[in-house]
Amino acid sequence: MVAFLLKRLMQSLVLLVIVSIIGFVVLNLIPGGPLAQYALDPGMTQDDRMRIAAQLGLDRPLWVQYLEWASRMLQGDWGTSFRDGNPVLTVIGRHVSATLLLMGSATVISVAIGTWIGIRGATHRYSVFDYTATVGAMIALSIPTFWFGLIGIYVFSLRLGWFPAGNMYTIGDASVLNYLHHLIMPSIVLALVHIAIWSRFMRGATLDAINQEFVKTARAKGVPERRVIMKHVVGNALLPMITLAGVQLPSLLTGALVTETVFSWPGMGRLFLDSLGYSDYPVVMGLLMFSAILTIAANFIADVVVALVDPRIRLA
Repeated sequence: MVAFLLKRLMQSLVLLVIVSIIGFVVLNLIPGGPLAQYALDPGMTQDDRMRIAAQLGLDRPLWVQYLEWASRMLQGDWGTSFRDGNPVLTVIGRHVSATLLLMGSATVISVAIGTWIGIRGATHRYSVFDYTATVGAMIALSIPTFWFGLIGIYVFSLRLGWFPAGNMYTIGDASVLNYLHHLIMPSIVLALVHIAIWSRFMRGATLDAINQEFVKTARAKGVPERRVIMKHVVGNALLPMITLAGVQLPSLLTGALVTETVFSWPGMGRLFLDSLGYSDYPVVMGLLMFSAILTIAANFIADVVVALVDPRIRLA
């Protein structure tokens, strides 16, 4: 078990280093580079840009810049925002709670509804419900997230007036109910695609578990069908879904970027787009690393949970 965890940890660290190298190189190869915003200033001369580049260490070889940046990052210094001069971690910290709230609520919705649809579809295979769930999943996977968001705003905000069209709360009203009122529609929009993914995987995992010998044995012993499904089938079907939960995190982050833009949600996704538009490369790189750390940590935790739950992995 310890060897398994150490192996996974080393793989995660190597992957994080690779992601940081690729991200750092790509951002520096973009036309204009980290000094792109200064090129828009008509009063900025070439000598001024060269002086700023020397002050920021951007006139050094790229590999030297990367090593210096990585060294500072390990010490907790992720750089300073070009936009407002605040530390990158401070800028990200202002928006991370909004993104985690949106992602967390979307995850709860997708797991709860997707699990129920998958189990019911497997236990009522080829029924009207199963066919309807399959068609609905294909539609949800085929249509972009922003389209669902725009349709939701038009129908439920403009036409019916049930939910606000954007923002995280109403100015002057910081109550919990007001936050929840603003959270409902973006979290459902973000969860739609993941409900489709989770339900299809859960249906397949449930069907695999139903066909196992231990399920047939339990039925032969006269165990009630509901107990067979809940204890023997669902318990075993959820094992591969733990890994899926970690794998889905990158798509949740990507969907959050689109959803936050559509609903003007003040999270990391909207900050990422704003920082790209302003060429605020320290913040962009910080968001990239923060997302990579979050994703890799989620997958590592999923592997640990699976290893703790499944004795076959521990014994192996």
